Amino acid sequence: MITFLGFLVLLAGFAAFVISKIEKSNSRFPEWLKGIQKIHGTILITVGIILMLTKSLFFFADRGFNYLLVSPTGNMSAVMEQGIKWRGFAKIDKWQKFIDVKVIGEGIEIDEEEVEGIMKPIPLRFIDQVTAKGYVSTRFELPRDAESFINLAVKFRTMSNLVNNTIVPTVKEQLVNTAYMFAAQDYISGEAQSFRQAFEEQLKGGAYAVEKIERRDTVYSDIQDDDSRVIKEVQTSYEVNKVLENGIPKRIKHELSENKIIVSQVIVDNIELEATFKQRLEAQRDESAKRQLEQQKVETAKDAQQRIIAEGERDKAAERVAQEKEQVKALIAIETKLKQEETNKKLAAIALETERLNAQKKKVTADAEAYEISKKVQAGITPEVKLQMELDRDVKVAAEIAKINFPQTMIIGGDSKGGTPLESLIGAAMAKQLQTTKK
Repeated sequence: MITFLGFLVLLAGFAAFVISKIEKSNSRFPEWLKGIQKIHGTILITVGIILMLTKSLFFFADRGFNYLLVSPTGNMSAVMEQGIKWRGFAKIDKWQKFIDVKVIGEGIEIDEEEVEGIMKPIPLRFIDQVTAKGYVSTRFELPRDAESFINLAVKFRTMSNLVNNTIVPTVKEQLVNTAYMFAAQDYISGEAQSFRQAFEEQLKGGAYAVEKIERRDTVYSDIQDDDSRVIKEVQTSYEVNKVLENGIPKRIKHELSENKIIVSQVIVDNIELEATFKQRLEAQRDESAKRQLEQQKVETAKDAQQRIIAEGERDKAAERVAQEKEQVKALIAIETKLKQEETNKKLAAIALETERLNAQKKKVTADAEAYEISKKVQAGITPEVKLQMELDRDVKVAAEIAKINFPQTMIIGGDSKGGTPLESLIGAAMAKQLQTTKK
């Protein structure tokens, strides 16, 4: 469009230049044409040439693409960013920055414009001789530095050549190598993540150098005697180990690593194992389920047995505790009775000692009284006689007091000693009476 516009401007310039040379005195010329000068034609010619050459001098770099520029002198350069860029009459080769390679199964439709490399299911063989088909999705990025990109563009010339002759075969080769490092039984038993990781590592850094180890196990038939021992079968197993150099796995470079193609994404969509292996897995699953069921039954029976034993032990323990309680009660009763007997014995001993002391006390008292009486007898008066004499005296005093006739008239007075007349009279009468009695 710009080139066509430049061509029109260029024609207008030549026309203006021609008009500027024509005699303008002719009245048939419009007034606006009479004003055109030679300078105007020169300007238009210059602008037209520039517009026609713009496409050869500049170009617009789209996002997601790299550009290889080959100048007329043969120098090569790379444009790896979007925007308006200087071209300088160089030839441009456009390369897509990201390349998608995917395995498509039969009957699956996909937009081929969205995927640069389309592959059929990749046939695989695991180390245990199980075959399978691999389905993967990968994305690659062209080198990010200009020098590596220029070398790659020169080496492969076109995007189709790079994808179909290098990337797709490398993906197939590394997936086959990865399957060779694993057993199908291990893959389905939890090694799927390790499988994907090994596949990605081999794409990024080169294939692992491995060594294959073969092992043969001889299985004999049932032994009847030494002479009838027959080989039933020979089981062969394989093991793949990485070759190490100074403790680091040895790598074998491939086209991707050598050309600095970046592996941006690796997805293992599916590994479809062969039908016979699936049937064997189903049989193993059924046998495993039966085995687990039988084991559960055995565990249940063991649990029931343990429960019965535990209940028996519990009952024995309960009976033992009950008997021990009865024995303890009997022992406590015996110990209590023994303690009571011991206490009674001690109380009896204390009572006996008390009686003995009392007897001794009575004896001492009697001895003292006897001694006193003996002394009194020796003096002529016994205590009994003395007591009887005092009693008789008191009785007589009381009788005499009863016989006293007191006066009807009483004169109350006092003496210097503080005594009353009544007391004096009573004392005098009693004295008189006692004297009479003695006579």
